[in-house]
Amino acid sequence: MDENAAERQAGDDTCHSTAGRGPTAMKRTRDGAAATSLLNYRPSRTAALAIIVVSVLVVSCDAFTPNGIGGGMPSNGPLSAGLRYRGNVGAANKFAARTSPGRPRPRPTEETSRHMKEVDNNEGKVKKLPEGGNSGVGAADSYLYNITGSEEERAKEKNKAKLREAVNEVKGAARVVKEKTSKLKDEVMKEDIKVVKTPSIFDDVTYEDNFGRKLKKYENGKPKSKKVEKVAATLGEVTESTAKLGGTVVKKSPSILGRLFLLLVSTDMRKDLNRRKVHYISDWVDGFKNKRQTVPAILFLYFACLSPAVSFGTISSQLTNGSIGVVEFLLSCGASGMAYSVLCGQPMAFIAPTGLTLAFISGLFRLCTLKGLPFFPIYAWVGIWTSVFMISLGMAGSSRLIRFCTRFTDEVFNGLLSLNFIYEAASSLRRNFVNAPDRSNLTMPFVALTEALFTFFATTKVIAFQTSKCFNQKVRDTIKNFGPVGVIIAMSLINQVPLIKSFKVPTLSVARTFELAGGRDFLIPLASIPMKTRLLCAFPAILLTSLFFMDQNISVRVINNPDNKLKKGPAYNIDMVALGLITAVLSVVGLPWMCGATVQSMNHLKAMTTTKFNEETQEAEIDHVTETRLTGFIIHALIASTVKALPLLQYLPIPVVSGVFLYLGRKLMIGNTFIERIGDGIAESRRLPKKHPIQLLGRKKMNIFTSLQVACLGGLWTFKQNPATAIFFPSVIGMLIAIRGVVLPRFFSEEELVALGDPTPKRSKSKQQIEEKQQQEAAIAAASSS
Repeated sequence: MDENAAERQAGDDTCHSTAGRGPTAMKRTRDGAAATSLLNYRPSRTAALAIIVVSVLVVSCDAFTPNGIGGGMPSNGPLSAGLRYRGNVGAANKFAARTSPGRPRPRPTEETSRHMKEVDNNEGKVKKLPEGGNSGVGAADSYLYNITGSEEERAKEKNKAKLREAVNEVKGAARVVKEKTSKLKDEVMKEDIKVVKTPSIFDDVTYEDNFGRKLKKYENGKPKSKKVEKVAATLGEVTESTAKLGGTVVKKSPSILGRLFLLLVSTDMRKDLNRRKVHYISDWVDGFKNKRQTVPAILFLYFACLSPAVSFGTISSQLTNGSIGVVEFLLSCGASGMAYSVLCGQPMAFIAPTGLTLAFISGLFRLCTLKGLPFFPIYAWVGIWTSVFMISLGMAGSSRLIRFCTRFTDEVFNGLLSLNFIYEAASSLRRNFVNAPDRSNLTMPFVALTEALFTFFATTKVIAFQTSKCFNQKVRDTIKNFGPVGVIIAMSLINQVPLIKSFKVPTLSVARTFELAGGRDFLIPLASIPMKTRLLCAFPAILLTSLFFMDQNISVRVINNPDNKLKKGPAYNIDMVALGLITAVLSVVGLPWMCGATVQSMNHLKAMTTTKFNEETQEAEIDHVTETRLTGFIIHALIASTVKALPLLQYLPIPVVSGVFLYLGRKLMIGNTFIERIGDGIAESRRLPKKHPIQLLGRKKMNIFTSLQVACLGGLWTFKQNPATAIFFPSVIGMLIAIRGVVLPRFFSEEELVALGDPTPKRSKSKQQIEEKQQQEAAIAAASSS
């Protein structure tokens, strides 16, 4: 009783001592008195008993959670957290075991045991609290709650929490501004204030209000009314809250944007960035260090990449009635290739025009013609939607799904590309016979056929000269690197000989000046079609995205094959995002789309590969590969600059381009076991290796598998060649994955698929670990209960 009386007396003295002071001083005194009384508070017996009961309930709830202490209920309150970390952990475990005798407790994981070693067994108290953020005990609580999760999940949850905190702070400041503004509006409407400002000598007289602000005491030579003072005070509050909101936005915006970026970008994408950024400088420098290999590769690959661009541009001009021609293909191939070499993750891969992309463009053009729609606005919006889908897929790390694309799909897809190259070359040579002016005189078509075949065989021989026995290794490498360029130049010069020139072998037909087809503007009018049509363009964009996804990832995966001995690592998701950005720019300016080119990428890889002869195996082996962005950038810069030298291309015979197409198509067949098995199906068993599928499974089983691949290839080719279904054939490519994953396992066991070189992809390691962990816990629980 004496202590309570003393406290009341102290409070009275404090109240008397603040008499005559301002409101700010009285407020501070009251706060100090409240803090003093809180510190001197002594709970009664009833309150103490209530605290003990609540403590026991919290500890028992933690004990009954499936994961033990800190496992199930993510309670972030100070009482629960304090009991977890400052209470007796051993007593809590004993209490849980005593209150749940029939409930088995799972054995703690290694990570949990490592953290629990920090607990003193004698006293049962934590020696060292884990480091947390500004949340005090709550951060330690969440740390203990997540010790069984992965480091990645903890970082993600922490990032979400900090992002939510920053956003809430900005929203709170904005809410204050909104409330103050609403209050100001209500007061102005309520008081109906109308003030006419006229100069007066009394206007400079000011006074301080309760908030320390200086206000004018007179208005127009007369004392200001209380209404005006009230509105002015509210206006000051609005200004102050607005300034606070601006400061909060400026302070928190970098944190919000950065953490939002981390949440939107997948872990796979961040891993790709971290893996490739350390090699970005060396990707350029390595090309300058190895000039003897870089220069020949640039010269050869310039013609190897130029030929498809010119050929597909010529074909596209016919399919689109001159809307997209050779100039557009040269400019698009060069500019996009330069951009890709700067932005991509795997610089050894190239993007270029492909027959599959050309088939989609021709199908889209026919659709627009039938529906009476303008082609280029539709083309632009389909490309923009495709860009959005590609960037989203790359950011989400969807390239990991390509692991479900097994060798079955790769071989059929590469077979389609190879068949397309050979078909285009054969069609070009066939037109010479069909369009001959005099059917009784077919000298020119046969001369053109001879030039094409000579180009094909000569290019094949000079490439294979590297593994011959003639001369030394340096001479063989030089012939291999410069040989294809020499063949193309030699055949062009031979065609200018008067005797050969008299046969009038057709040459490339290109414009003499740089001009887009039809003299159109460089930018496409995107707003020239209705909004509904723009949104409907997303549906064909889905088909194009599936084509790009398959083509790009398969092409890059061929380059990233471990047999190629690349050392800098893959970056599939960066490649997807780079292709999406390039597609958006090409669509806006109406240039043809580019995507992953398997043939050009493989030729680039082979040109930058140094081999050595293994005397033991009597075969050539890869010594090392010069991984550089320099070659791709210069090659495509030369292709883009070709538009300034269009008259020179008129001396390049079309049959020579067809011969290069034949070589590229044949090159793509090498290493394709699907193509090899077609011939092995009728081969003698004794002449085949011991590990050949015929020796392991029998001829019938292997031929059934090969026949399914042939049927899939035939279906793809039919969809591609049919004008009515050409735009839908990308969806058929996606069906290959479904056929391999659903249909084939019903007829072939896993051992048979492994013997055929097409094992089923394993599940991700994380999922396997989770399932194994669940099985172990279930086994432990069953053993404990028994």
